[in-house]
Amino acid sequence: MKIKIELDSDLNENEIIIRCPALTEKIQMLQQVISDAVPEHPRMTFYKGDVQYFLNLEDILFFETEDKWINVHTAEDIFQTRQKLYELEELLPRYFLRISKSAILNTRKVYSIHKNIAASSVVEFVDSHKQVFVSRNYYKALIHQMELNHYQKER
Repeated sequence: MKIKIELDSDLNENEIIIRCPALTEKIQMLQQVISDAVPEHPRMTFYKGDVQYFLNLEDILFFETEDKWINVHTAEDIFQTRQKLYELEELLPRYFLRISKSAILNTRKVYSIHKNIAASSVVEFVDSHKQVFVSRNYYKALIHQMELNHYQKER
C-alpha cells in the first residue's frame, strides 16, 4: 500500500482520498478508522428544560425516542435534543449505530448483549444500570460493529 501526502494551500479543509481497485473489507475498515480518529463533532448541544448542556459524544450511551422528543442518555442523566434520529445518524461518528426504529447507541459503551432469538435483545452499558433494546433486524449490524471496535482496539 502506498501512502502519499500532497500539500495544497487552495484547500479550505483537509481531504483524504482512498484509491483502490476494489472496495474490500480492509478498505472499509481503513475508512472507518480514519473517520473515527478525527471526529467532526466531538461535542453536541442538548437540553434539560431551558438549560443548554454541551456534552462530549463519548459520554453518551444512547439516543431514544419518547413522544416528540429524543432522549439523550448518559450514565447518570437524561437530556433532550430537538433533532430527529435520522438527522443524528448523519451527524454522529460511525461508532454510533441505529439499533431499532427508536434508538441509536454508542457501540464503544456497550458492556453486554443478552440475545433473545424470539424478540428484541437487551444491551447493557459500561458503568451504568441503563439498558436499551436492539431489534432483531439490527442485531447483526450491531455485532459486526462490535467486532470492528474490538479489531481496532487490538491494533
